[in-house]
Amino acid sequence: MNEAIARHKKLLEQYPNNELARFSLGKALFDNGQIQEAKEQFDLAITKKPDWMVVQILIGKCQLALGNAAAARTSFERARQLAIEQNHEGPLAEMDQLLSEL
Repeated sequence: MNEAIARHKKLLEQYPNNELARFSLGKALFDNGQIQEAKEQFDLAITKKPDWMVVQILIGKCQLALGNAAAARTSFERARQLAIEQNHEGPLAEMDQLLSEL
């Protein structure tokens, strides 16, 4: 098992209700190409914090990697709305780009 994944799994076991620990595990899984497992962690994280824009973007990227373009579009549209609400210009531009490519 990847060292980062193992470290984040252990943290999540210690702090099962910590969404940042869950996000970190999801990101480590995503970076390691374990897309379905990453998406499961991101899905759980977003239920605790529905306005978490970065997680919403990563859910969309997971869906895209898993071949579900329609779900990816929905996630990217939600992330775009969050970027507008939270005044994040970089992510807004990224979402506009990704949506134009879908």
